[in-house]
Amino acid sequence: MTEPIVTSQISQELFKAFVLSVTGFGLAMLLTPIYTFIAYRYKFWKRQRTTTTTGEAITVFTKLHAKKFERNIPTMAGTIILAAILIVTLLFNLDKRQTGLPLLALIGGGIVGLLDDAINIRGLGGGVKGLRSWIKFLMITGVAAVGAWYFFVKLGYSSVYVPFWGPLEIGWLIIPLFIAAVVSTGNAVNISDGLDGLAGGLLATAYGVFGVVALLQGNYGIAGFCFTVVGTLLSYIWFNIYPARFFMGDVGSFALGTALGVVAMLTDTIFLLPIIGLVFVVEAGSSLLQIASKRLLGRRVFISAPVHQHLEASGWPETKVTMRFWVIGQVVGIIGLMLAVAGGLVG
Repeated sequence: MTEPIVTSQISQELFKAFVLSVTGFGLAMLLTPIYTFIAYRYKFWKRQRTTTTTGEAITVFTKLHAKKFERNIPTMAGTIILAAILIVTLLFNLDKRQTGLPLLALIGGGIVGLLDDAINIRGLGGGVKGLRSWIKFLMITGVAAVGAWYFFVKLGYSSVYVPFWGPLEIGWLIIPLFIAAVVSTGNAVNISDGLDGLAGGLLATAYGVFGVVALLQGNYGIAGFCFTVVGTLLSYIWFNIYPARFFMGDVGSFALGTALGVVAMLTDTIFLLPIIGLVFVVEAGSSLLQIASKRLLGRRVFISAPVHQHLEASGWPETKVTMRFWVIGQVVGIIGLMLAVAGGLVG
């Protein structure tokens, strides 16, 4: 009699997750005209940065996307995503242990990104056109540190699950691991947000996979949160696919990236995060490799970094890069889900 009861509960929770996803989608669709009116009236135009992290002039990317920035495309559409997720979660899926922490990470990362976007819109910061990279890094690290303290002290987590092995007790070391996971994921998503539809599609796949994992684990609150994110992202992608009507901005990429790292920690799938988010890893890794090569060797590894810009500069159309990265994201997402099942992380 146990199995039918469990199956029935999963079916009910799956339906609830579906309703949350649809609600997030619908609410985001309703908020989009409001954002669009404000964005165009107050000219939330995305200003292209003119210098790289190493201080060099950005030439390749500027040439590739010159026509795009002539259109005056507004940014900060991530505020729609944040607002929809916040409202849906607070009203229908608030749980201190399961959804409180990812929601706080979403807000914290969103505040950092919002500040960066606001400076960018006003044209402050010289060639940087926004917060300095080291300032954003410190702020995101601060958000992650607060989350790590809550994760360890208040929620009582002190171990990680190693696939095909089992739980590994690491005590207070869970704090630096949490910080590393959240900071790296937040920055990787932010770096990947460079082509129309790219980050949105990859994030929808990643959150969808983690939502399924959470559902199979019985973490129904986390599953509901993930599917709420998927629903709002689908609304965003509807308007962001090429040619984009608006960009999510750092307010969206930092918020969703930091929250994704938190979800991975809460579902004990930190070792699967680099697999499920492989494209994010490659994107961030290519940027780090480019910076290291220029500073240590004085030459570039890629025509332009991250790797999606290199492929564009090599002759790939923007839409081809985006679609192929989506395909890769979906494949590694399925692989990650299979490893979660086979490795004993669910069930």
